[in-house]
Amino acid sequence: YRENILKTAKALVEDTKLLVSGAASSQDKLAQAAQSSANTITQLAEVVKLGAASLGSDDPETQVVLINAIKDVAKALSDLIGATKGAASKPADDPSMYQLKGAAKVMVTNVTSLLKTVKAVEDEATRGTRALEATIEYIKQELTVFQSSQIPEKTSSPEESIRMTKGITMATAKAVAAGNSCRQEDVIATANLSRKAVSDMLTACKQASYHPDVSEEVRERALRFGTECTLGYLELLEHVLLV
Repeated sequence: YRENILKTAKALVEDTKLLVSGAASSQDKLAQAAQSSANTITQLAEVVKLGAASLGSDDPETQVVLINAIKDVAKALSDLIGATKGAASKPADDPSMYQLKGAAKVMVTNVTSLLKTVKAVEDEATRGTRALEATIEYIKQELTVFQSSQIPEKTSSPEESIRMTKGITMATAKAVAAGNSCRQEDVIATANLSRKAVSDMLTACKQASYHPDVSEEVRERALRFGTECTLGYLELLEHVLLV
């Protein structure tokens, strides 16, 4: 399925270009570009799922790496379409145009990451390191969203935020063990666990910081510590990658 994935991913990059240029053109062209990209991402998701299935059920962690890679591309495309909608018919120096360029850059980064992952899957010696690189990139993107001024749609209790930090503790222990063993399967498992642990922590932290009972000062501290925790964890993953 590798060639089919590469071909479909290339088509998606072309759709991305049309989306970005479509923001400055007619509504019809923009609609066509959005529809085309939606069709292409559906095809890409299907062929990646077939590729993951072809690996066999005895390697579920690598299957998860592939599924995570296509999920990242789909999320980036959704964000890009939203940014395109916001930038439609706006002048070139409008802030929404800069957001559009940023979203397009993330989109291309995630497609590139998917292609690297697909190629690495066939090489057992690089599977783990590639999975770790993809996770580091994913966490950096999640941190950017966390640090943005966007207010979460819902809030949660401080207790929920505390509960989610336990996942970081578990993932840290797994990362240290993977750094010691240097086995590719341990590194892949660490990469998959780290994605979820950090993402859940950031979501819970931001939701808790916007709880109605939380003061401005406490909110700022919570957001600062959420950022510092993530940066510290990224440093740990970089060390595992180096090892």
